[in-house]
Amino acid sequence: MQNIINFFLKNRFFFLFFVLLSFSLVLTIQSHNYHSSKFINSANWVSGGIYKAASSVSDYFGLKTYNIQLLEENRKLRTLLFSNQTSQSDTIPPDSLLLQGNSEYVVRTASVIKNSYKSPKNYITIDRGEQDGITQDMGVITSNGIVGIIDNTSAHYATVQSVLNTLTRINAQLKSTNHFGTLQWDGQSEKRLQLVDISRIAPVKEGDTVVTGGMSTIFPKGVPIGVIESYHLDISENYYIINVAMFNDMTNLGHVYVIENTNKEEILELEQSVNEQ
Repeated sequence: MQNIINFFLKNRFFFLFFVLLSFSLVLTIQSHNYHSSKFINSANWVSGGIYKAASSVSDYFGLKTYNIQLLEENRKLRTLLFSNQTSQSDTIPPDSLLLQGNSEYVVRTASVIKNSYKSPKNYITIDRGEQDGITQDMGVITSNGIVGIIDNTSAHYATVQSVLNTLTRINAQLKSTNHFGTLQWDGQSEKRLQLVDISRIAPVKEGDTVVTGGMSTIFPKGVPIGVIESYHLDISENYYIINVAMFNDMTNLGHVYVIENTNKEEILELEQSVNEQ
């Protein structure tokens, strides 16, 4: 303690000078608009630099997670390419990938710039739009599973109707069988969806995987959704209501893939002609 006191006594003139200098600077800044504005600009520059540095540090520590996701995605894509032994068409844009080695589907990349998951009707905004080939009713996925369906588009952006939206309906099936139903959300937990209209004769079992059924022009068949967490019969006791724990963490979305079915118009025209007969 005595050493600390001796230190301050020894350097008392320096500390006195520092206090007086600080006091004079404060008076100068407060009494002159020019000096005040310069001080504020300098403070903003310093704080901005600090925030940028903090963001860079945060991004750096998040690289491991993104790298793991990219490695897993590359592994899946290479497996599909080797299995199908097909080459990518030169007409597909550089930021696109062919899904399952089949030119029927084109996959484009996008980044999420806004994500909601706490309301009954949640939407996501991505940084791709009409000029990037994005149109309404395209499916949106990540390497882990489904995210939602393109709802509206502008030139450079698009909104996605999330699977966490009580209006969303997606055809889905049990991976191990051909029993299919409708995937929807009851508005409760952001971690699970409900698969309804599955016949009671279906061999439903906890832990089984649920995937997209492919009976629409939005999602291809077999895109992962989640696993069966629990199930029970509905009021009629003819169909199951199945709680599906999602593979995707809908509260943590960064990069997504937008799926285009290049045969969509042809399929819809054919179905419309049948309905009109």
